[in-house]
Amino acid sequence: MVAAPFAIPLDLALLGAIGVSVVLYTMLPDLPEIDSLLEVKFEEPLRIYTADGSLMGEFGVQRRRAVQFEDIPPDLINAFITAEDNRFFEHIGFDLIGLARAAFAVVQSGSVSQGGSTITMQLARNVFLTPEKTIKRKISEILLALRMEKALSKQEIIELYLNKIFFGHRAYGISAAAELYYSKPLDQLTLAEMAMLAGLPKAPSANNPLMDPERARERRDYILDRMLELGYIDEPEHDLAIDTPLTAVAYVAPIEFRAGYMAEMARQEVVEQYGVEEAYSLGLKVTTTLDERLQTEADRAFRRALMAYNKRHGYHGPETRIEDAAELSPTELDELLAERPNVPELRVAVVTQADASSAEVYLGDGQTETLRLWQVDWARRYRNENWRGPKPRRVSDAVAVGDVIRLRQDAKGNSILAQVPTVSGALVALSPFDGAIRALSGGYEFEWSKFNRAVDAKRQPGSTFKPFVYAAALGKGYTPASLLKDEKQKFGSWQPENADRKYMGPIRMRVALTKSRNLAIVNLIDRMGIDHTRDFINKRFGYSMEDMPDSYGLALGSGSSTPLQLAAGYAVIANGGYAVKPYFITRIEDADGNVLFEVDPPHACRGCWVKTPEGEAEIMADGSSDDPLAERVLDPRIAYNMNSMMKDVIQRGTATRAKRLGRSDIAGKTGTTNESRDSWFAGFTPDLVTVAWMGMDDNRPLGRGEWGGTAALGMWVDFMADALEDVPIAEIKRPEGMVAVRVSESTGKSVKRGGIVEYIRDEYQLMTLGPDPINYAGPVVAKPKRKSRSKARSKPKRSAPRVIDRLF
Repeated sequence: MVAAPFAIPLDLALLGAIGVSVVLYTMLPDLPEIDSLLEVKFEEPLRIYTADGSLMGEFGVQRRRAVQFEDIPPDLINAFITAEDNRFFEHIGFDLIGLARAAFAVVQSGSVSQGGSTITMQLARNVFLTPEKTIKRKISEILLALRMEKALSKQEIIELYLNKIFFGHRAYGISAAAELYYSKPLDQLTLAEMAMLAGLPKAPSANNPLMDPERARERRDYILDRMLELGYIDEPEHDLAIDTPLTAVAYVAPIEFRAGYMAEMARQEVVEQYGVEEAYSLGLKVTTTLDERLQTEADRAFRRALMAYNKRHGYHGPETRIEDAAELSPTELDELLAERPNVPELRVAVVTQADASSAEVYLGDGQTETLRLWQVDWARRYRNENWRGPKPRRVSDAVAVGDVIRLRQDAKGNSILAQVPTVSGALVALSPFDGAIRALSGGYEFEWSKFNRAVDAKRQPGSTFKPFVYAAALGKGYTPASLLKDEKQKFGSWQPENADRKYMGPIRMRVALTKSRNLAIVNLIDRMGIDHTRDFINKRFGYSMEDMPDSYGLALGSGSSTPLQLAAGYAVIANGGYAVKPYFITRIEDADGNVLFEVDPPHACRGCWVKTPEGEAEIMADGSSDDPLAERVLDPRIAYNMNSMMKDVIQRGTATRAKRLGRSDIAGKTGTTNESRDSWFAGFTPDLVTVAWMGMDDNRPLGRGEWGGTAALGMWVDFMADALEDVPIAEIKRPEGMVAVRVSESTGKSVKRGGIVEYIRDEYQLMTLGPDPINYAGPVVAKPKRKSRSKARSKPKRSAPRVIDRLF
């Protein structure tokens, strides 16, 4: 009789025991090993550095870094124990009181709405398990927690927990969180900051001081109250921390040098090599070829050139408009202005009042300024590329209430109305010795436009392409003295023309290149063949066949090129014929400083090409070094001839503006495409190749006067004046196998006296006019048309200036 009432509970107990045994039997084998928990995966962003060692870019999806238990402040540990598990040092991995509370919540709600997880259980869940709230997962947590508590000390468990837990905003681990929210190491955190961080793991988004400061403060203060109750802190410490305002600020990478285009190029290259996940998490340190001094000068010259163009062509109006700007509060205006991109030297502002005599502008953070007429009177309205409106007579002619504008500072510190240039461009400078990119500006400002025009803008190179064609001619037996016909010609329906609509008749190749005569080079390519020209340029200067049209337009640069491609091609001429490949990464290290990659680029033999200044040691010649020598793709004698002729472009051709540099070692070529849609100048010394380009992203014309010899050349000269400061003038060596030949300036034939001296390759000294000589018959003179007496006194038609290199 007594046994009957207990029969059912014993049976149930037996069944329950069997059930638990079955669950444990089936689940235990599937639980992960604890050994893998001990591995704290180090995850740090990708960092890009200049050649001088300054950080110029940081990229990464998350941060994770490990710290030792002894390096974690006791107050920080106590804050987490208070927030997450105040019986941490007493339980064996799970807390029966906490689990009972969770079970009671299940009974009340009918669903699993909260957990009773200890720090050990949270660690198990975050490392090994899914975040789903199920009974099976809770049992797995308990089993893993028991296993961890048996294998690890409490100090090891709290260390692992603080190194692995998620703190929001892609930060994993307490050290990464301290840097993310406070830009501090752990030992510099205040008590209030420690309590704030301790409140994050429970709800990294909801309790986040950057997303919901008020809720985050409530959570922080709750933890501080509990720390006081549990005796971890005293009352003065508590009160001081409670009264501390929130100081969390979103982490901003401490960029030391801004070069967004180069940093992005390096990022893309590393991602391509290592993949997204590893590139952004291994803590890679990437050192580039970027020279800070040259990059600073490149950005300055580039921006100055674009701003000068803007001033020549007028004001395009406000960047955008803010409706009812005069009635909005400073806080509201601050939020709207914060949406505008940051552009160096051009501060954003909004006009809040404007009349005939002045305009009030708000610059943000409570700052205002008054603009007078003299500060805006340059802003004649842009009508089209060749026409501007009248000069403003009133301030309100230039700006209106609600206009979002830009301001620059003049030399005296006064604010002047400005605008981000609508014209685009690029400037790239590289070493012809090994192809290292020393400076690169791909746009006015990376944050304004991330399109890298130096690398990705395929444009018609115009006459800057002509040196490659002339080099191909030298390769086929022509010489600088060979005569070319600068005469009117027609090829099917296409009739090219010179910029000045005039004809010089038979002229030497040197003159044709120096004066950029279109008809002469078209005559040349017709004689030597388009196929030979394309093949030569492809093999020597690296242009693909797809970039070069199979037509006579090739001679005038009607193909396509990026500024960087053009610089690489010119480097072959600048270094004596060696093909060097542009590069921009010199070294990649992992987070521990181990070198993963170090560049050893093939390079030119500088000592074979450039004379050593008197008193300096001779540079090792070709073959005397173990370093990899680049392939010599161009006869050095052709490179020498090209250097000589391209120096004439500076001294007496289309780029005489560069003579102000006062150097005898610079050479180059101007280029302007049809209707001045592209303005180019590509030039070099034996130590630096620089290409400057200016044009519209939508390929609209730049306007009258914006030729290669003006717009782009001005940028180039401005940069090179600083880049070459204190750089000795270099003199190249004349290669063996060349002989001095005195030739007639008019006929190109060898003469005994008078004329000029050309250095000709030995095998062509008796064939100065090339493989298909043209006999000189005097200049072509166009016969004047008969005019009636009534028109005899009329003004002659004005021709385009001689320096423009029209495409066709």
